[in-house]
Amino acid sequence: MRLLVTGGAGFIGSNFVHHVVAHTDHHVTVLDKLTYAGNRASLDGLPGDRVAFVQGDIADAAIVDPLVADADAVVHYAAESHNDNSLHDPRPFLDTNVIGTYTLLEAVRRHGVRFHHISTDEVYGDLELDDPARFTEQTPYNPSSPYSSTKAGSDLLVRAWVRSFGVAATISNCSNNYGPYQHVEKFIPRQITNVIRGIRPKLYGAGANVRDWIHADDHSSAVLTILEKGRIGETYLIGADGEKDNKTVVELILTLMGQDPGAYDHVTDRAGHDLRYAIDSTKLRTELGWMPQYGDFEAGLAVTIDWYRQHEDWWAPSKDGVEAFYAEKGQ
Repeated sequence: MRLLVTGGAGFIGSNFVHHVVAHTDHHVTVLDKLTYAGNRASLDGLPGDRVAFVQGDIADAAIVDPLVADADAVVHYAAESHNDNSLHDPRPFLDTNVIGTYTLLEAVRRHGVRFHHISTDEVYGDLELDDPARFTEQTPYNPSSPYSSTKAGSDLLVRAWVRSFGVAATISNCSNNYGPYQHVEKFIPRQITNVIRGIRPKLYGAGANVRDWIHADDHSSAVLTILEKGRIGETYLIGADGEKDNKTVVELILTLMGQDPGAYDHVTDRAGHDLRYAIDSTKLRTELGWMPQYGDFEAGLAVTIDWYRQHEDWWAPSKDGVEAFYAEKGQ
């Protein structure tokens, strides 16, 4: 297959490109705007006869249309995805997540190309900490930030284009990813790189907020499974039963890195910080036969720590700016 991967120089997009090259014979064209969250170096080492790169905006139809016309399938990762940034300036989230998705949908509609849309569990809002429930494909949408609202909007656009125009699309909503190539502004790589730099990790509030973690390799294998086997028009939730509160994650990072598990600082909690996310991926596992490789969060985290230790050249250029930004906010 000829795949067009939007946002393929970002965190989970670049992991998907590496996974496709390692596990298939597909050819990949990456379309990425290379905002601060995209890094061309995340694609280094991939074979030039299998992976092509185009810098451009998914909201630019003149760039998108010929790339879609030359593809068998589009895997749509490109998104503005940082909650804090969406609270500061929502407009880029509307431009990329809503208008960009619309532009892609119109292109795949014109050319009859298969489309898979990557989304987030944050469209469902959050769960109470003591609630035994988990998100399923039937959970009503209840987004709580400009970021999650624009992702919810993009999901609904995909559903509408399937029903109204017969676009051959699927959607996946995933829990929090961790792994290689994740920008150091994000929770896990920020704490890992802090420890490497001799900086005490930072924990929002009491650290009671719960996220359902999945290694990026497992997310990639799930997306490839949906692309190959998923039923058109269906939504699949991707999760690896990795529920952990933030306090536990920070303490585990410190322990795995040979530090005192209590050697971190509490900082002011994030505005509108969702309490808990939890994914029920039964449909994906039973219908399509997918299973995660990293069922053990600690093992996946140890591999991730090793990657950041070995690739300081990849993350160091961004580190000082990120810490300066958070220092201004007292975080």
